Amino acid sequence: MGNPVHDEAGAMESDIASAASSCRHAEYAPSVHKVGFPPKKKLVEEFTETFKETFFPDDPLRTYKDQPKSRKLVLALQSLFPILEWGPEYNLAKFKGDIIAGLTIASLCIPQDIGYAKLANLDPQFGLYSSLVPPLIYAIMGSSRDIAIGPVAVVSLLLGTLLQNEVDPIKDKVNYQRLAFTATFFAGVTQALLGCLRLGFVVQFLSHAAIVGFMAGAAITIALQQLKGFLGIQKFTKKTDIISVMKSVWGSAHHGWNWQTILIGASFLAFLLFTKYIGKKRKNLFWVAAIAPLISVVLATLFVYLTHAEKHGVQIVNHIKKGINPSSADQIYFSGSYLTKGIRIGVVSGIIALTEAIAIGRTFASMKDYELDGNKEMVALGTMNIVGSLTSCYVATGSFSRSAVNYMAGCHTAVSNIIMSAVVFLTLKLITPLFKYTPNAILASIIISAVIGLIDFEAALLIWKIDKLDFLACMGAFFGVVFISVEIGLLIAVTISFAKILLQVTRPRTVLLGNLPRTKIYRNIEQYPEATKIPGVLIVRVDSAIYFSNSNYIKERILRWLRDEEEKLEAKLLPRINFLIIEMSPVTDIDTSGIHALQELYKSLQKRDLELVLANPGPVVMEKLRASDFMELMGHNKIFLTVDEAVMTCSPKAREDV
Repeated sequence: MGNPVHDEAGAMESDIASAASSCRHAEYAPSVHKVGFPPKKKLVEEFTETFKETFFPDDPLRTYKDQPKSRKLVLALQSLFPILEWGPEYNLAKFKGDIIAGLTIASLCIPQDIGYAKLANLDPQFGLYSSLVPPLIYAIMGSSRDIAIGPVAVVSLLLGTLLQNEVDPIKDKVNYQRLAFTATFFAGVTQALLGCLRLGFVVQFLSHAAIVGFMAGAAITIALQQLKGFLGIQKFTKKTDIISVMKSVWGSAHHGWNWQTILIGASFLAFLLFTKYIGKKRKNLFWVAAIAPLISVVLATLFVYLTHAEKHGVQIVNHIKKGINPSSADQIYFSGSYLTKGIRIGVVSGIIALTEAIAIGRTFASMKDYELDGNKEMVALGTMNIVGSLTSCYVATGSFSRSAVNYMAGCHTAVSNIIMSAVVFLTLKLITPLFKYTPNAILASIIISAVIGLIDFEAALLIWKIDKLDFLACMGAFFGVVFISVEIGLLIAVTISFAKILLQVTRPRTVLLGNLPRTKIYRNIEQYPEATKIPGVLIVRVDSAIYFSNSNYIKERILRWLRDEEEKLEAKLLPRINFLIIEMSPVTDIDTSGIHALQELYKSLQKRDLELVLANPGPVVMEKLRASDFMELMGHNKIFLTVDEAVMTCSPKAREDV
């Protein structure tokens, strides 16, 4: 009696060998469909299409088609100055919403601006200057209806940290301010150039996970920096890492802390956090949290003035220069060593400011269901910072806290920014002397309460659940900012984001496919355990374009799949593999290195007496396969429209058995 297992295996092997022989020595059976080639295009036409899709995917000129010259001019002006588009339709009903929103965000921005200027190591008035001119420029050129423009905590900290590494803000105050204006100018130039050249996708290289970690780390760093004002410490470290800050804090515990300052700071911080809690619990009371900072400043200032607490060690603002923005055009460095420093600091702070503003703008645009043109936003933000640098402003951008208040207050257009700017104008002209007795502790409390919202635990937890590499980028940015410095944290975030891109590009997924029972569908056998392998056939899917960076890996990975499967079959005494089918529908493109890798794979398979078969290559891949003569090498009849047709042609008996 023969062994039934061996008999069955021998019979199957005989069938597959017969099918393989017919495939090798005769023409393949005609498939139901042939894989088509894309129409031939001229080189100029192909280059134009690629260029257009890369830099102009939104087809910005579509509105100009079939329009008279006069209309084209109007559309061009409306594109550059969106206020010309919505301005003629503006009405009293919209103005009511905008004026309430403008007054509300003004009450929030004035105390914040004074505190953020100190965060950037600048005099308090520069924070107010930055909420006067930039919002006016943005209202004319910006396309978002909800963004509230002004200084923000993260950019203020980043700018202040980078600037003080170059110039001492106390010993060399004049050059420090000049370098701040220079950095702001080149931040604006960077933003405007990215928009004009339609390079907004560059900003997207900083991943969402990296931004979450960076923002959380910056929030903790900012809060720690406020301990100087919150505790009334006179001598404080210039470093921003948590270890240096805590050493400075505890080193001053016995003689540097001022209990009156702590009492003021703690009392009003509790008040501010309580109002934020009310605002979150009851959305209709959002205005309570919005006006709480201004109320705190008024009450704290009045308290210090009446009790003369400044004579008992409570540090106060002392002086805010009265009057609107003076010109600073002659203070910007356009030559010398400070020029290089200004460009470097400006590019970094400009990109971070841009990332925050675009993210905020798109968030609220999606909530109100309108389109936000990222490139136009970049031009608007860049222009406002260029003009701002000429009028004593430092880097301004969209503020999330103010924009949220602006949205909830019922703003309709960017007029709310104009209202806010008008209030800041009146403050600079009339009210600044009243801030003389404002304690630094209240400014510290306002900033601490504002940055707490930047720590997003839910987002970090979601990142951990979705993608561990993203979580690594998030934590890398976070710990880099907290334990080293803001710029190192940013560098770590960018590095890990790029590393992830390189990893995904150089190590794409390849999977084995099997047939779903009673169908012509082939799916990943790990995702669908019920999918069965076809005897004598190995089906591999490549889930990526094949480029120089990954072509060798893909070739070696396919050969490893083949070797592993052959070892399994040999151990089970099953028939060997005769055909390798590569499912190429996910392969969107292939370059010369990819073609070379396929040629090497083909030669390697020939030595093993295996046939290489391709299924469903896309039009770009087909064109390049034809141009490279690889199709002549492997044969036109070995390219199929579907995996099922390839299997039916190569191993029809085995397919029927399945």
